Formats: sequence, structure tokens, C-alpha cells
Amino acid sequence: MTAAQMTARRTRALKGVLRAPGDKSISHRALILGALATGVTEIDGLLEGEDVKRTAAAMAAFGAGVERLAEGRWRVEGRGGFSEPADVVDCGNAGTGVRLIMGAAAGFAMSTSFTGDASLRSRPMMRVLKPLGEMGASWICRAGGRLPLTLKGGDLKRIAYRLPEPSAQVKSAVLLAGLHAEGGAEVIEPEATRDHTERMLRAFGAQVDVGERGAERRIVLPGGQKLIGTTVRVPGDPSSAAFPLVAALITPGSEVTVEGMLLNPLRIGLLETLGDMGADLSVTNVREEGGETVADVTARHSRLTGVEVPPERAPSMIDEYPILAVAAAFAEGPTAMRGIGEMRVKESDRIALMAAGLAACGVGVEEGPDSLTVVGAVRANHGVAGGARVTTHGDHRIAMSHLILGLASDQAVAVDEPGMIATSFPGFLTLMRSLGGEIEG
Repeated sequence: MTAAQMTARRTRALKGVLRAPGDKSISHRALILGALATGVTEIDGLLEGEDVKRTAAAMAAFGAGVERLAEGRWRVEGRGGFSEPADVVDCGNAGTGVRLIMGAAAGFAMSTSFTGDASLRSRPMMRVLKPLGEMGASWICRAGGRLPLTLKGGDLKRIAYRLPEPSAQVKSAVLLAGLHAEGGAEVIEPEATRDHTERMLRAFGAQVDVGERGAERRIVLPGGQKLIGTTVRVPGDPSSAAFPLVAALITPGSEVTVEGMLLNPLRIGLLETLGDMGADLSVTNVREEGGETVADVTARHSRLTGVEVPPERAPSMIDEYPILAVAAAFAEGPTAMRGIGEMRVKESDRIALMAAGLAACGVGVEEGPDSLTVVGAVRANHGVAGGARVTTHGDHRIAMSHLILGLASDQAVAVDEPGMIATSFPGFLTLMRSLGGEIEG
């Protein structure tokens, strides 16, 4: 039975060495491309959270052979494309999963019905549906482009699509649809977003051409390409590694090392920002694994200073702003985060929930339409009060961020709906306890 709440209390020094769970973005893509490919794909280090498991089940529904060999080791036998599922595809809470899968499914002459949990059914899908519609797909859905939704694909035409705002999910959906569109696809993004899809398409044998002009990137996928099964090594997820690293930074006497963490240049915005704030971080054992740069990252308790986070950094750390807000709560002076409107259409309105949670714990906050400013509480002998029970609206990152806050607050911090943490970080509680964190639930 899932606990009704989870509670974190002030903790002594956190110490230890760990490996972050597999990167969620890469895990989703490995399963989807493996199913689209011809032949066998072996995946090592797959994140076995609920979101990724939903994507694995969806790939089986589309006709691929999907087998779990051992913890983190999976085998996907692709048939060179998707076949029509016999039932509705339920993506649970997986926003990345459903948007990428819709792009891939649009390339085939079939109808597919998608649904998800209450959170996913409330999230808009028009950003993905718009370009797919311009390519020739059609759909029936609830108001506002919300699930449940039935997508009819096939006979797609090439598109040159300029993203209205940076979104790796929309870019990836268009590229996956382009695999089976006449003439392929082209995406122009105003600023670089995470490029795992481009890298992984190349690993599966596809040609992907990328050109840059200033901040703008142009990604071209020529038509008529076939994917071939391959071996994928999934690196440690920087979004998950962020929680123990920030916990170490704000808890006196702590030193924590995360091994095998992904250091893709488009995913290190949080590390850069923490460095700007004065964090004691060291990066060692830098190496290449499966076309991605990985390294071991160590964080030690630090005296942090508030900063103005460059808005152009947002695409490289959009999932890390909640935990950055926690670090900012323990800094001296304000930390301003702007250009983060995308946070309002994640699993929840993350700007509103972080502002409410921090305020309930005695932290000064100022919320704007696409911004959040956190006034650090560490001045003189004044720390973070804590003492609140935080409403998460079922958002795993909101829950984990406030639990990390509780480890260094004066009073305990509780979160509701902690079961949702398993969607992205199933071993969170065990891992934090192994470092010395006092979390109950």
C-alpha cells in the first residue's frame, strides 16, 4: 500500500558514492527507436521507473518484442515499424513517452488511441499535434488537444517546421514522424534543446544533418531511411543526480559523488548555475559511453550566493528548476529564474507549486508568468524554517525537491502523493537513506 505522505527531517552530514538511475530521456528513446528498427537492440542501464515501463509496454503493443533480461538490461526486437495496437495505449504519467510515441505512430497508416493518468490527461498536446497535422496526420481529441486522443497516421509529407518555442519533445516527435514521411523532415529550433534524438538516430544508422547559425539550429532528416538495431548504454540521469548533489550542497559536512552521470552539453545547465552560485563541485573521470559524455561528479557542502540565471539556459535545465529553487532557498540573496514558462505545462504548474511550497516553508518567493525568484534565507543565523505539508499534485519532481529541502530545514517537511516518485526515480528513498538522509514514508 502506497504511503499517504513522506517526511524529511534535518539530517547530519550526507556521505557516499552512488550511481544515478538511467537517464529517462535516453531510456524512452532507446525503446522507441529499438521498436522502429529492424533487428535486435540491447539496452543496458535502462531506467525502470513507471514512465519508461509504460513506453516499454507501448512498444510491445505496437508489435515489437520487448523483454527484460535483468535489472536495467532489456532486449527489443524491432520489426522495422509499428503495427496497429489492439487496445488503447495507456502512457500513464509519461509526457515524453506519449509525445514521442505519437510522432513515431503518425508515420504509419493506422489509428491509435492514447490515454494516460489524470495528470497526463490534463496536459496539452497541440504543440505536437500541430506539426503532425501539417504533415498529414489527423486526430480526434478532447478540448484543448487533451487525451484521450485517437491519432490517424500514414501518407505523411515532408515538413520544415520552425519551433514556436524550444521543445525537445516537439522536435523529436517531428523527426520520428519524418522517418516514414515522404522526403523526411526538417526542424528549425530558435535555441538548442537536448539532442538525444539526433544522437540516437545516428547510432541506429540514420543520417541526421545539423547546422547552426548563432543560437538557431537546423536539423535535417533525409527521407527513405531505415533503422538497424544496435546496443545502447544508458548513462546516469542528470535530472535525478541533481537531488543528492543539491542535498550535499545544503547539508553541512556533506560530500556525495554521483558516478557515470551524463554530461551532454545541452543537459548541464544546473551544474553551470550551481557553479555560478559558488558550489563546490568537482568533475572527474570524464569519458565517452554510447556517443554521450559521462563523468563522476562530487558535491560538497557550500556557501551559496543568489544569482540571475540566464534565460537562454532554460532549455538545458528545464526539469531541474524545482531543485535549483531549493538550492536557492539556502543561498544568500535572491536567485532569479526567468524564461521558464514551460514549467507551467509540465506534470503540474511547477512554478506555482514550488512558489507555494517554499512559501509554506518560510522562504521568500516572487512568482511571475514565466519566472520565479527565490530569496535565500541564509543570512545571519536565519535558516529555512520548514514545517509544512506540501501539496504536490502528483508531481514527482515537486515531491523530491521539497524532501531535499526538509533534510536541511529547521523543522520537518512532508509531501503528499509520494508514490509518484517512482515514475522517474524508483530508488530515491533507498538511495537518500543510504547517504544518511532521514526520510520516512
